[in-house]
Amino acid sequence: MELYVHIPFCRKKCAYCDFASFAGREDDMEAYIQALLTEARMRYDGQCSVETVFIGGGTPSVLPPPLLEKLLSGLREIFSLQPGIEFTSEANPGTLTRTWLATARSFGVNRLSMGAQAAQESLLRMLGRIHTWKDVVSSFELARDCGFSNLSLDLMFGLPGQSVDMWEETLDKALELKPYHLSCYGLIPEEGTVLYRKLETAELSLPEEEEEREMYDKAVRTLSENGFEQYEISNFAKPGYACRHNLGYWRQVPYLGLGVSAASMLMEKNRDGYERTANTPDLTEYMHSIRETGSAVTERTYISPEEARFETLMLGLRTTQGVSEEAFRKMHGVELESYRGPELKRQEKLGNLMHVQGFWRLTRRGMDIQNSVLVDLMDQTD
Repeated sequence: MELYVHIPFCRKKCAYCDFASFAGREDDMEAYIQALLTEARMRYDGQCSVETVFIGGGTPSVLPPPLLEKLLSGLREIFSLQPGIEFTSEANPGTLTRTWLATARSFGVNRLSMGAQAAQESLLRMLGRIHTWKDVVSSFELARDCGFSNLSLDLMFGLPGQSVDMWEETLDKALELKPYHLSCYGLIPEEGTVLYRKLETAELSLPEEEEEREMYDKAVRTLSENGFEQYEISNFAKPGYACRHNLGYWRQVPYLGLGVSAASMLMEKNRDGYERTANTPDLTEYMHSIRETGSAVTERTYISPEEARFETLMLGLRTTQGVSEEAFRKMHGVELESYRGPELKRQEKLGNLMHVQGFWRLTRRGMDIQNSVLVDLMDQTD
């Protein structure tokens, strides 16, 4: 099982963010950490060992070190953590301190994922980020000085006002820091965000589709030339440093999510499928529900065996390894060939998929049009 812990506090809400994150709620931090640990005790049955932990946000690095210690020590008391576990925390440049890093490391955090996004000050201001690229550099140096070596950066392309040259500069500056992992995400404007409203009113405009594709292609080529392996559509890592937690999502490893808006996917007892749940996105309601009932779940969805089979196909095709026929058979009790053989072969003839040594995977062309390939496969399941 994997564990996700959501810390919803931020110093400032970014213009593009639609996650459950809140600025100016520092007074709720202590009660929230207590609620998180209460939820953990109520929902964990002790029968599964935890393979990976990911603390996300929000901005986990804004937690005061004493509260971080309370959270991490509590998680270690409650959960059975496997030896050699991958234990990740997100952190934002400009918020990291030596004391926070020392606390995180002393309680087992061994991987940091930092949101850098862009190297240009104008783009960072447009995104509503509170840091500069100088802060990214100093945060990396501080983390390494505190004993962290497994460091990842998040970068964004397809931003309003961003040129291919600017994206290339961001990649070059990121590589100068020698991270072991890079996530390169194309911007998806989310309804209800500040950025979305500015795009709707034409105050900002996105790059042309061809320009955005050129940015993505440049990331693939540049990172490959610098020793990174692309293991998923948006993720690149040095050999041996792919994010195990993310790979677990794409391979349908059951996961438990704790905190406001956190999602979980757990095996259903006595049923051939999964139950997917989500907690309330309202911070006040979350803490109240945990105090009163020990649960803040507001959504429950049963994933049938048929839906689970398609999710295996859809999620597996996000990875460069692709979908293993053997793993599919073991997971679902049916052959991938009998499940979607004709449709897969049709996409192979179109040049979007390839069949190599028991794996179905997207071609380079297929990755570029991944959404349309998946839509076509989904349409065929109706």
